[in-house]
Amino acid sequence: HLTEACHEALQRLQTDYLDLFFCHRPDKNVPIEEVVWTMNILLQQGKILYWGTSEWSAAEIMEAHRVAADLKLIPPAVEQPQYNLFERTKMEKDYADIFRTVGMGTTIWSPLAAGLLTGKYNDGIPENSRFALEGFDWLKDRWVADDKLSRVKGLTALAGDLGVSVSALSIAWTVKNPNVTTAILGATKREQLTQNLQALDALPKLTTEVMQKIDDIMGTKPVLPEY
Repeated sequence: HLTEACHEALQRLQTDYLDLFFCHRPDKNVPIEEVVWTMNILLQQGKILYWGTSEWSAAEIMEAHRVAADLKLIPPAVEQPQYNLFERTKMEKDYADIFRTVGMGTTIWSPLAAGLLTGKYNDGIPENSRFALEGFDWLKDRWVADDKLSRVKGLTALAGDLGVSVSALSIAWTVKNPNVTTAILGATKREQLTQNLQALDALPKLTTEVMQKIDDIMGTKPVLPEY
């Protein structure tokens, strides 16, 4: 399936190679050794330049590195995890040993927690928003809860004090993590993209004091092991 997916992507994009090819979520029925071999064959054929994982656990990523080392193959270079002010455990705790030992790039998805960290749901669900669409009840139920909204409102107030939008503040917080390589911006409108890019202006305002205030408001910082 990986080989077929790569060939189909090359055809759709009308190109000879992919800069980066992700293996999205591990297939429990396929040995990781087979995945590593397949990705390396694609590398040797010049069809991809790098390969990465998406939504893999720390144990699965380390297993891929072990297999690659044993077989003298190329391990995954990047992981694509969710990371935002509500979802911190995987990036800050689970992957800590990976960052410290073998190293890994990251392409972050949902830095705005499906739009919740934009503040647009602070006063209800707008008619033209994602959570108002039919079939998205599961997403709304996951994110729109009173405890989450109260935290976003507190974050919105802090962003106002800093003179930035809560969207810009949230994205800036994400990319400030030195283990974040890049973040995917899911903007659907030009003005949303412009607002998201203001994170570059918000980044210098994230002092140690401001970062502590964010932690106090959100209460989502994972407890790290002592070693």
